[in-house]
Amino acid sequence: MNQQWYAGIDVGGTKIASGLVSSEGKVLGRRTDPTPARQGATAVLAAITDAIAKAAVALPADGVLVGAGVGTGGVVDHVTGRVVAANSLLPGWSGMPIRERLEAALQVPVKVDNDVNVFALGEHHFGAGRGLRDVVYAAVGTGIGGAMILDGHLRRGAHHNAGEIGHWSVPEAAGRPCNCGGHGHVESVAAGPAITSWYREHGGDGAVSDLREVAARAAAGESAAVEALARGGRAFGRALASLANVIDPQAVIVGGGVAEAGPAFWLPMEEALRAELMPAAAALILRRAALGGDAAVIGAATLLFADQIGETHADVLIERKDEAGR
Repeated sequence: MNQQWYAGIDVGGTKIASGLVSSEGKVLGRRTDPTPARQGATAVLAAITDAIAKAAVALPADGVLVGAGVGTGGVVDHVTGRVVAANSLLPGWSGMPIRERLEAALQVPVKVDNDVNVFALGEHHFGAGRGLRDVVYAAVGTGIGGAMILDGHLRRGAHHNAGEIGHWSVPEAAGRPCNCGGHGHVESVAAGPAITSWYREHGGDGAVSDLREVAARAAAGESAAVEALARGGRAFGRALASLANVIDPQAVIVGGGVAEAGPAFWLPMEEALRAELMPAAAALILRRAALGGDAAVIGAATLLFADQIGETHADVLIERKDEAGR
């Protein structure tokens, strides 16, 4: 009998991550390709199709590709697989009927959702969120996104927009433009490009354009780099606490490239989060995401095989009990 594999695709503003995923969460054929965002939406769609084709080369001899799941930046109608809205990181992406186009090209079923929703599903099924029923997930990278799994259900909201913590207003971001077209949102001070820009604007090396370099300089003790990361961390921690005070989750799980920038970001984030939490929520668990770049790839694939791991796709009802038997 042929083994079934699913393509998982994570589409961001700068890169497309892809791989083949089994229903046990095993990943084969991992690859990362640049997102041709500035070439337009059609070029991005072609790059996704190409990534799936190249990932399929890794199929075992007894393997068959039976579907593809896509997580993408932007607001997504997961029922139709159409992008409802996208920001400037993916120009022209709004309105793209991803599911329809990919099914026509690939001749396999395709499911599509927001990139942080699928990141949350990957971590929830196979990573740091296993056994937890009420969790806020946040990813901090080129942008900031969030997702909520509450009482075992992924909450997408009435307008497919639930959990978008990146657009929470924080004082540190006052007056700073956001990718969404607004001002003062946490993404405009705590996302990777925002931290790097603030570093350059406040005494840092004007030639630095990569957060990894800012993180390295912070680790070496450069004051401008330390403050840039700390400022972003504090702002993000405050936003997380505000959402946690409203939602009251068991845990907050944070991933993405900025979260991996080291203690210069993480410790101010955690300190601000704890300081802003209401006393009743003091036991909130804060965890790092466990799956790294695989989280969204795995989560995108689970859109197709959730029923095989005990969940209903429409609501993503988690039936597992946690380690304590709750």
